[in-house]
Amino acid sequence: MNLFWMPAQLAVLAKVVDLNGFSAAARALGVPKAAVSRAIADLERTLGTAVLTRTTRRLALTEAGQVVYPHARRLAEEADAARSQVARLLAPPAGPLRVAADSALGRVLLAPLVPRFLESFPDIPLEVDLTGEAEGPSWDVAIRTCALELPDHGRRLLGSPPDILCATPAYLQRRGVPASPEELRGHDLLTPEDEPPEYRLRLTHGAQRAELRLTSRLAANDPAVLHAATAAGLGIGLLPEFLCRQGLATGRLKPVLPQWKLPQSMALHAVFPLQLAADPRVLRFVDFLSANVVPALAHTGS
Repeated sequence: MNLFWMPAQLAVLAKVVDLNGFSAAARALGVPKAAVSRAIADLERTLGTAVLTRTTRRLALTEAGQVVYPHARRLAEEADAARSQVARLLAPPAGPLRVAADSALGRVLLAPLVPRFLESFPDIPLEVDLTGEAEGPSWDVAIRTCALELPDHGRRLLGSPPDILCATPAYLQRRGVPASPEELRGHDLLTPEDEPPEYRLRLTHGAQRAELRLTSRLAANDPAVLHAATAAGLGIGLLPEFLCRQGLATGRLKPVLPQWKLPQSMALHAVFPLQLAADPRVLRFVDFLSANVVPALAHTGS
């Protein structure tokens, strides 16, 4: 007696009875009619008795079949529920992928990549929010620079862009252009947050090393805030190079101590809710960012 396949055979029996036919049951189960007939024959062989009587127009349960059928119906309902849940899991998620970034990151990094992503994945529409105000669950993927730990969220490192010192021509004309790291002490510094009340600035120039502890006029954990203050002429900003690229190209910003190099201090992440970690739209978009953001972050030189 083979009891291993009996639950499956009982589920087939319920379909045959409910749909009044082997052909209809086969269509509903997505299997050949011969497979349905074989399952009923195997069930009857396992039970040692017939469960169905067949006429040219209809099927009827035998006495043994009437005893078995309620159990078969419950198994069929469980099988249908399992198939439905798996189908929902595997079905492509509906609706556009919602992507968020602050305006500075969005303009410089995300905007050039959006058309390329849509060309590569025409089946994944996007909704892009560059206000910087979006908070989950209003986005599916966010590009973040700060290392805030969001509960129930995953992240992938996209890269660590190089930092530079820069200021507006008006500020440098008013306050002078530093010729050495030590001369930074006489300037207003706009820096990422560090251990207050001073910011520890490290620079290298070939074999030379410089380390300064400076009081910041503005310390912020958001590079977009620092960029805005720098562009407003409020001081010398320590900023990711990619955020300054357009300002440097147009002359609205000037590099400060360009021969001195700063260590990479900011990590850029793609952040997404953990419940979407297996969403194919999220996986494709984050993979696309990983492949394309790093070249965009590369220092182009001054």
